[in-house]
Amino acid sequence: MHTATLVNVIALMALGLPAAARADSPGPSVIWPGTPIATPRDVPYPGTVELVIDASDVAHRVVHVHETLSGVQGDTVLLYPKWLPGTHAPEGPIDRLAGIKISAAGTPVTWTRDPVDVFAFRVHPAAGVHSIDVDFDYLSPTSSQVGALEMSRDVLMLELNEFVLYPAGYFSRQIPVDASVMVPQGWVLNTALETASTDGPRTVFKRTPLNTFVDSPIYAGRYTARIDLDPGSAVPVHIDLFCDRPELLKTTPEIVGSYRALVQQAYKLFGSHHYAHYDFLYSLSDQIQQAGLEHHQSSEDGSDPESFTKWGKTAADRDLLAHEFTHSWNGKFRRPADLWTPNYNVPMQDSLLWVYEGQTQYWGKVLAARSGLWNRQQALDDIALTAAYDALETGRQWRPLEDTTNDEIINPRRPQSWSDWQRFEDYYQESALIWLDADTLIRERSKGKRSLDDFARSFFGIDDGSFITVTYTFDDVVAALNAVEPYDWAAFLRQRLESVNNPSPLDGLRRGGYDLVYTDEPGELLASSEDQRKRVDLLYSIGIELEDKDKPGVIRQVIWNSPAYKANLTESMELLAVNGTAYSSDVLKDAINASRGTKSPIELILKNGDRFLVAYIDYHDGLRYPHLKPVHGAGKSSAPPLLDQIFSPRK
Repeated sequence: MHTATLVNVIALMALGLPAAARADSPGPSVIWPGTPIATPRDVPYPGTVELVIDASDVAHRVVHVHETLSGVQGDTVLLYPKWLPGTHAPEGPIDRLAGIKISAAGTPVTWTRDPVDVFAFRVHPAAGVHSIDVDFDYLSPTSSQVGALEMSRDVLMLELNEFVLYPAGYFSRQIPVDASVMVPQGWVLNTALETASTDGPRTVFKRTPLNTFVDSPIYAGRYTARIDLDPGSAVPVHIDLFCDRPELLKTTPEIVGSYRALVQQAYKLFGSHHYAHYDFLYSLSDQIQQAGLEHHQSSEDGSDPESFTKWGKTAADRDLLAHEFTHSWNGKFRRPADLWTPNYNVPMQDSLLWVYEGQTQYWGKVLAARSGLWNRQQALDDIALTAAYDALETGRQWRPLEDTTNDEIINPRRPQSWSDWQRFEDYYQESALIWLDADTLIRERSKGKRSLDDFARSFFGIDDGSFITVTYTFDDVVAALNAVEPYDWAAFLRQRLESVNNPSPLDGLRRGGYDLVYTDEPGELLASSEDQRKRVDLLYSIGIELEDKDKPGVIRQVIWNSPAYKANLTESMELLAVNGTAYSSDVLKDAINASRGTKSPIELILKNGDRFLVAYIDYHDGLRYPHLKPVHGAGKSSAPPLLDQIFSPRK
């Protein structure tokens, strides 16, 4: 028997495979990978990563990268970041790399992609080579069909994990990075990275560890403004605005005052900070993606272009910055133990996202209310919408909430046909209701002496000024809650996280002084959201949401087992007529109201691909929109309802 065959047989025996399958059996044979990729060690890398990033080609939306890696010692494995903090998933966009060339002193160096881990590149330099050069292009999406847009003619966002190949075998914090970035001439650049020098469009940054480098995105733009949110502070906090047009930069004292109050209310809540300075990198643009992503000393934020110039009509997403700011404490400084990894190619586990994201979702809403980003009614409307949509989530019949923390790994936000039946990402909104339940329970049991604020300060507010991540487990969360208010918090949480077919957790609402009710008129926040997003929200009546801008009448979502579902409607169908009249949102709403108390179905004519069909919706309860109504007797004492107290600013 040849030596190679013997090695394979021994390996198969170790796996416990039958003897017949282990050797000389017919059929395919197992091909085993080569040398294992080195496990990360917490020791200094003996060289540096030098990066020259040219992001000036916004016309083609291509970023050119030149990297020099010193400290090379023989064959080397370079890793492209795969598991990304904040997305909690293996979302490294390796498919966007092109033109990879590796050389040493101008001489080409051979490389091969690892056959098992395609994010790993095996580099084979000649003997005596200790420095290699890597060149590649990053092909940023040119349309939304390719992916979320990152570059436009006026604004760009650079997530720095996209532009680096780093040596395997080391903790990311042990790899030093020297980087410079080129942006279009005349553009302004902002980032949490420390600047060493600026020469026209080129900015050179101070040396930083790889983990800090990757955690410090860069925004740049043609039309920019900077707003000081904590004037005179030794720890500066700014909003760095990037807009499509100069007139969109206009602010008012009300806007600035609300965001300044956000900073102060966060400090009153947590009693600490964990950054030398903080930058909200905020794009008001429809040319690049509108999203939010947390970082330790900054956040990537994006909203409607007219969020400031039409402040009174754009309240729907106004908790965005409050949510991402909270993550500097909950998620970046304190992090679930199974979400912390030594580098970006060790798999993450997401089991505690109901704290990481769920409690952050709760504090984002609370801080938006306390700071004045939302008025009291808008904050109540948001909780009503959260509770009402959670009640529609039929996936709770089969899937425990805790299992939804795997959603980012299972499906990193690809479109879904039945997201409520799949119960997609319920760890965000439903967990916010669970934390409201916990907050009101602590307040009730302690007769108002303690609250979840005390948990936030004792759990996330430790080690003021420290940048060193502190991890936590389920037991740590339970212990911290018990230190605030003794109770069986383990049972409280496990019952809500691990069981199925539970009703939506609304105890916190009623304990907070409110009931969830429905009327035929949308609340202020939903009306604002419909107008801002150009949607028609009929989820709580016939069970659909429709597009109301580029493709009016196209169905975006159908709720599982809703009247629309039972009439065989699905997402992407186009609604053409209602009861014989050409579709408009008002025509459909009038038909829904007219059906109240009758026995006649609502007749719809729809287009599905190249087919036309008639559907009949058997629904007779009129328009329904969620609201919070004070519980009978709540607030009649000297103290306001608990939910009002939670939303009140801290003095």
